[in-house]
Amino acid sequence: MSISKSKLQDLVLNQLRNFFSFEKTSPDILIVAINGAIEKCEHCFSYQGNKYYQKDGQVYFNPFHSGQYTIFLYHLSRQVALLGDALLADKVYYLNRALNSVDLYYEVELPAVFGLDHPLGSVMGRADYSDFFYFTQNCTVGNNYGVYPTFEKYVTMLAGSMVIGNCKIGRNCIISANAYVKDEDIPGNSIVFGSSPNLVIKHRDNDYFKSISLFDEKMS
Repeated sequence: MSISKSKLQDLVLNQLRNFFSFEKTSPDILIVAINGAIEKCEHCFSYQGNKYYQKDGQVYFNPFHSGQYTIFLYHLSRQVALLGDALLADKVYYLNRALNSVDLYYEVELPAVFGLDHPLGSVMGRADYSDFFYFTQNCTVGNNYGVYPTFEKYVTMLAGSMVIGNCKIGRNCIISANAYVKDEDIPGNSIVFGSSPNLVIKHRDNDYFKSISLFDEKMS
């Protein structure tokens, strides 16, 4: 870590106080949740291909890297919620929205390994996600008549893309910039362009997707 655990705790507490007039005493539940969130981040970051997530061959967490801090605050809000403090979880979730302009609600179960890059304006709804999910700016995952998408492993959503409703997105898929997928299944090893119901789907082999992967499984 770029700072000590105690300084990370102080950082989170000070931000909560400044945004929400949080009580001065450090609640024990937040300290426990921070420890759990750090463990979740260590596992998640160990797979990241982005050079800023490793240093000298080790997993590296810098809370002043906004992408890393986004993931940390998501895990922190979930850990707090799992410990039974819904109000504090709401505050941490809201803090993440305020600081990083991304909507990652703690009741949404993102996979153990996921990634993001410049995620401003993105909203991840209550879909069924799998490991190695990746998204960028202005992406939306949402429901249609209460039905949410399902994502298999290694799905990437590029800027401005949307996946809505009863969709199953296969393994090794790229939802291209500004693509709109609604109530359609996408086969694996595909790049998707355009808008439903007139999508353009291009097939690529496994080697293509391995060559452009945003994750580094060798780190695990």
